[in-house]
Amino acid sequence: MSRKSRSRQREVNAKPQPPELRRDEGPESARRWVRWLPPLLVVLVTLATFLPALQNQFVAWDDDQNFLANPHYRGLGWRHLCWMWTTFHMGHYLPLTWMTLGMDYLLWGMNPVGYHLTSLLLHAANAVVFYFLVRRLLTLALLPPPERGRALAVSAGFAALVFAVHPLRVESVAWATERRDVLSGLFYLLALLVYLRTCERSDGGRRAYWGSVALFTCALLSKSMAVSLPVVLLILDVYPLRRLGGSLGWWSEPARRVYLEKIPFGLLAGAGSAMAFLAISQIHNMAPLDKLGVPGRLALSAYSLGFYLWKTVAPVSLSHLYELRMLNPWATPFLLSYGVVLAVTALALTLRHRVPGLPAAWIAYIVILLPVLGIFQNGPQIAADRYTYLAGLAWAILAGAALLSGWRRHPSVVAALLVAISLSLSALTWSQVQIWHDSEKLWTHALALDPTSPEAQSGVGATLAARGKLAEAIDHYEAALRIKPDFAEAHSNLGAALARQGKPTEAVDHYQQALRLKPDLAEAHNSWGLVLADQGKLVEAIDHYQQALRIKPDFGEAHNNWGVELAQQGKLAEAIDHYQTALRIKPNYADAHTNWGAALARQGKLVEAIDHYQTALRIKPDDADAHTNWGVALAQQGKLAEAIDHYQTALRIKPDDADVHTNWGEALARQGKLVEAMEHYQRAAKRRPSSAEVRPTQ
Repeated sequence: MSRKSRSRQREVNAKPQPPELRRDEGPESARRWVRWLPPLLVVLVTLATFLPALQNQFVAWDDDQNFLANPHYRGLGWRHLCWMWTTFHMGHYLPLTWMTLGMDYLLWGMNPVGYHLTSLLLHAANAVVFYFLVRRLLTLALLPPPERGRALAVSAGFAALVFAVHPLRVESVAWATERRDVLSGLFYLLALLVYLRTCERSDGGRRAYWGSVALFTCALLSKSMAVSLPVVLLILDVYPLRRLGGSLGWWSEPARRVYLEKIPFGLLAGAGSAMAFLAISQIHNMAPLDKLGVPGRLALSAYSLGFYLWKTVAPVSLSHLYELRMLNPWATPFLLSYGVVLAVTALALTLRHRVPGLPAAWIAYIVILLPVLGIFQNGPQIAADRYTYLAGLAWAILAGAALLSGWRRHPSVVAALLVAISLSLSALTWSQVQIWHDSEKLWTHALALDPTSPEAQSGVGATLAARGKLAEAIDHYEAALRIKPDFAEAHSNLGAALARQGKPTEAVDHYQQALRLKPDLAEAHNSWGLVLADQGKLVEAIDHYQQALRIKPDFGEAHNNWGVELAQQGKLAEAIDHYQTALRIKPNYADAHTNWGAALARQGKLVEAIDHYQTALRIKPDDADAHTNWGVALAQQGKLAEAIDHYQTALRIKPDDADVHTNWGEALARQGKLVEAMEHYQRAAKRRPSSAEVRPTQ
């Protein structure tokens, strides 16, 4: 070999090798990616599954009361914060939840997409926290040296997916009102995770311990159902932490220290429970003992436990309303429920040594559901999907543990099963989310599942009435009353529909029945006032609006209607005060803008009036009255051609409006087109005149 070639060879051999640190960097980086890949996939699948929720509207199932007719949460000023931290609105105390909703309003106004986006992001965050919680629990549960790596990550990821994309989660995520579930769930899961870290630290982890207490406080301030956490922590102390029972005993010195740790949690849970009962008592929604006895409450509790188990396994035919009917504790559904509860309890006791996670999961499931079981029956429902948001965690953990136990023997089969279950749950959830798109879809779906539900019949009727299909709406209201004759809200809604059909006498009969059944039904007073106003009895009408507002001070429709009567009495300044109040309550209230504009026009403030008509039409483009009044204002400014354009638009929307024909005729007459003007006067004479002001009917 030549010297030159030997020199080249030495140069090649003499190349410096990468240092050891650089050689190890690749595998370490890959391990980090492997660690974070499962939770990242969980987030992506969760977001994709619930994506249709971003198109959902506010629905007529508490959203109207919580958002559309509630001005108090809109912002984070001192006035808003005072309300949030002191209110028991609709029977709940959840100031932190209201604060997140106030932030949504600052960011999005009344656009529902922002509210749904926040809820979805919180739910995705819960899925990630739950993934790490399951990893830690599965590691603790393995008595041999912990099995780590891919199998553990896949098992935790599967458990997180079972929780996150299960159809039972839809109500909590896709319903704007249930922000409290996902927010409370986040603090609840973080409190569990931090508590586990506290128990694993040799120095006691006092800072972490108090961090867990603080997170529990936040969970309670988001939704009181989090009160179960102290008992769940004790369950974890037994298994998988093994700090209670077994060789340590139940009352040894170490065991007593475990109990002492729970004192702050227990005190907070007691305070949270007291606040929850106080909130419910404000709306008188809890069934009294004389109407629902102990046997009935136990029957409802057993039914709920079995019902949620069945829906976890077969999540089909889900509804936002499982209505409570006449209760017979010895009916077949309840007998089957007793059998299911006893069977699962017996199975858990039998397998307590071989599968200690089963009794732990079963007890945790019961404890978490306890505040919403029939023992504390509250509301018209016998069950609700949203109640499983925390209770479903236990079964998701068991699903992950089952997958982990089968991974070594049949990894390919387990992987195929994982994919199949995840895709099936995601597909069902994707479909269920779209049912919450709007009120009509929601109530139509509920009625299809249960045609004998009076609530569903009335709900469908309300959506039809809102679209002007009064005859069909009346059919549904009457069906609801055949099923439940003492249904006050259905009487009130039926009266409103009859009034819009021009049947005031029949309408008043139903308002009277509604108020006999439920004297504090503000909507019935408001609707009765409308009938009296149409009869020219303005003083009596105002009296009913006042009664409605005494019952429900934030009743925007009643303020608007009162304003109309004041305007007809010539009290324009007072009328405008009521329109302003109505718009503070309902910022997107088109009728109030139209009426305010009419009052300003009568004061000669035409430019300001037109601004309100324009705002009304941005909110409600098919508002015929806004077009009519805008046309009148333009005509008063001498802009006759533009005025006629608005009259034409108004008649396309509302062909039988006599006032529009009269106004159009006057504009034509001022243009010298007397023959055409006479045609419109003749058409107006054949039609019933309408008011320049508008009122809602319900």
